[in-house]
Amino acid sequence: MIVAVDVGGTFTDFVYVRDDHTLGFVKMLSTPRKPEEAVLEGLRRVAEEVRVREVVHATTIATNALRGQVSLELPKVAFVTTKGFKDVVEIGRQNRPRLYDFFFEKPKPLASRDLRFELDERVDARGVVLKPLDPEAVEELGLKLRSLGVESLAVCFLHSYLRPEHEKVAGGVLSRYVDYVSLSHRVAPEPREYERASTTLVNAVLQPIVSRYLARLFDGLAEMGVESLYVMSSSGGLVDVEEAAERPVQVVESGPAAGVVAAAELARELGLPKVISFDMGGTTAKAGVVRGFEVELTAEYEVGGEAHYGRIVKGSGYPVRFPFVDLSEVSAGGGTIVWRDEAGALRVGPLSAGAEPGPACFCSGGEAATVTDANLALGRVGESLLAGGLRLDKRAAFKALSKLGDPVEVADEALRLINLEMARGVRLVTVERGIDPSDYVIVAFGGAGPQHAAFVAEELGVREVVVPLHPGFFSAWGLLVADWRFEARKAFPDASSLEDVYAVMEEGLVERVGGVDYFLRYVDARYLGQGWELTVPVGRPARLEDVRNAFEAKHEATFGFKLGLELEVVVARVFAVKRRMKPRLKRPAASSIARVGLRKVYFEGSWLDAPVYWRDSLPTGFSLEGPAIVEEYDSNTVVPPGWSFTVGEAGELRLTKAG
Repeated sequence: MIVAVDVGGTFTDFVYVRDDHTLGFVKMLSTPRKPEEAVLEGLRRVAEEVRVREVVHATTIATNALRGQVSLELPKVAFVTTKGFKDVVEIGRQNRPRLYDFFFEKPKPLASRDLRFELDERVDARGVVLKPLDPEAVEELGLKLRSLGVESLAVCFLHSYLRPEHEKVAGGVLSRYVDYVSLSHRVAPEPREYERASTTLVNAVLQPIVSRYLARLFDGLAEMGVESLYVMSSSGGLVDVEEAAERPVQVVESGPAAGVVAAAELARELGLPKVISFDMGGTTAKAGVVRGFEVELTAEYEVGGEAHYGRIVKGSGYPVRFPFVDLSEVSAGGGTIVWRDEAGALRVGPLSAGAEPGPACFCSGGEAATVTDANLALGRVGESLLAGGLRLDKRAAFKALSKLGDPVEVADEALRLINLEMARGVRLVTVERGIDPSDYVIVAFGGAGPQHAAFVAEELGVREVVVPLHPGFFSAWGLLVADWRFEARKAFPDASSLEDVYAVMEEGLVERVGGVDYFLRYVDARYLGQGWELTVPVGRPARLEDVRNAFEAKHEATFGFKLGLELEVVVARVFAVKRRMKPRLKRPAASSIARVGLRKVYFEGSWLDAPVYWRDSLPTGFSLEGPAIVEEYDSNTVVPPGWSFTVGEAGELRLTKAG
């Protein structure tokens, strides 16, 4: 009666809980231009079996709108700030993503200069009012905004995170003239006026888009008798529709966060304290880290920017100050296009065939060779997916690859390149964070993740890979096991009484959301005089000495050194967590081992005979040395030579490197 819906670039996945507490699964091609159409159609199919009462949802509409990946017209947005500071969103930090590129163009401001306005008010850095806000001036501005047809508004006064009264007054007045108003003290109550202004503007741009999408979706759900809808936030917790509509900036990385949450839950079940989450779907591959069964968080992100080997290039997008699951993302999925550059070198990505028109072997209009075509040509994928519901044309794959050279050689080189690219993405959240990936276990999921996981692991020196049950639906399952999570923060708290600061914030969260099962505490801290912070967890009770120890350990792991300087706590933040029911991934008891047959598969320059097994038929404890292929409804696992696999107690496949 609870349905999780994960909208991806190629497929939309549905996982639902039946009356007998077992799980059901549906997979459909996404409809990128109108994502709610695939969502509602899939839910109608689910409703044929169970009555749908509650939907939990991960969406990519926010990030796709900012990246221009869907044909959505951005709303007319205005920006209001303190007198003398209306150009802060254009001046920014003067970061240049390409230092010697004289032709680089900064991202276009989300509010044009003629739609940026100033009000003569001022609060200083200690929160003291230097000049009060004139309500009559706010009324005059409201009339002007209405005459200009402004749809959404971002209000960001200087130092409002310390004293928000002026923003509250302005918001109350201006909301009578503009449909959507975002106030910086509600969206990002933190220092740094540019980052706070950028975050508030991003929120203002997304508010009409996300609100209307959720309204259309909720109307469709209401017709089906659905009672409630929740959305995955970028920090790895669920929020209600009202919270997502008011602060859509927090759902920018909604879908990828669900996969890391699922990996953390599986790690807890299997007793794996160090896990790398590796999620490869049809369009992108994502990597995250789970330590001590908790996801790693970061407080800063850039949306709509360029990516280089998974790293968001600073200065190429719009900064957002909000808690995000610490992820790297690369353009590496089953639909990633294989091509040759002007020099004749083989390249893979960043363009993707996505769901429309799709890989050449889908025979749905796509003519370019993709990673899926390469896997099919080398025998690593069979000629049918989704238990025969999706037929793949091997001749079409060979035809597309032949345009680039010998199809087998092209396919082999393309897969080497894509595996190298994904290994680089994993290094961004491990090696660049002071983490040795060889100490970790990779949890591989997504429709394409298990096909590539062993090869990526070899690049990283990782010796064990875990493939969960139903890997193609694993992110959607992450929505089902995610808890409700609500956040509060305070800028420049009194470091000498941190416990009191957290107590006040936690009390406020309890009043806001009701019963809370537990709290998660973090601080953004830095050495006095440093320009940027590191985020570290805080224990109970909150002691400054413990914060210093955690900060210095992370500083040394990240930068290779630590300093004996005074510590400054810039932001204290806390999450209120309300637990949800957590349905387990289960499989039917295996009756007899079903070997589908032998298939010629290309490994390391040779065609080898690889046995193919149907996963649901393999009993616990079953082991086999590679090469081998394990097929299932939503994915297939490739076990290359030099690797073996065993079926674990929870139904997981454990791949182990020999030697």
